[in-house]
Formats: sequence, structure tokens, C-alpha cells
Amino acid sequence: MEELLIFFYLYKEAIFIIVLTIFLGFEVISNVPSVLHTPLMSGANAISGVIIIGGIILVGHADTTTLNINLVLGIFAILFGTLNVAGGFVVTDRMLEMFRKKKKK
Repeated sequence: MEELLIFFYLYKEAIFIIVLTIFLGFEVISNVPSVLHTPLMSGANAISGVIIIGGIILVGHADTTTLNINLVLGIFAILFGTLNVAGGFVVTDRMLEMFRKKKKK
């Protein structure tokens, strides 16, 4: 328990920034009109692509002999970034399907 308190004390600025970005992101995303949702998803896919590349670099430089934090964070970055990109493309495709002309039978 003492190690956890020391960790929070040492990284209090980084933890504050992460919590602040979570609240800020929630407020920004919840106030986006539906017309801007598709361009916002495209931007999120681009950012997630950068996260995937960063995760690959992090895993590539991590020491694989032991299970360390770099390896775990890199794997999570790759996993969640890939899920976000795939989900974003699925949602964008479904939204664009609504605007396509129907084929006559």
C-alpha cells in the first residue's frame, strides 16, 4: 500500500492530466452535434492509428524477458487502438450506408 501512495505522489501531475483529459474528452464528445459525428470519427481513427504505431514501437523496445509495464502498456495500446479503429470504420460505414441510394429490385 505504501508503494502505491509513493507512486501517486511521484506521478501526481501525470495522474491529474489524465483525469482532466478524461473529463474534458467526455464534455467535448457529449456536446458534438450528430452532423459532425462522422468527421469526428475519422479524426479519432487517425489518432488511434498513431496510438497503434506508438504501441508497436513500445512493444518493440520493451524487455521481453520479464513482464514489465512497457510491455503491458504497449500491448494494451495496440489492442484498444485496433478495436477503436475497427469500431470506427464499422460505425462510419453504417452511417454512410444510410445516405446511399437504394437499389430497385
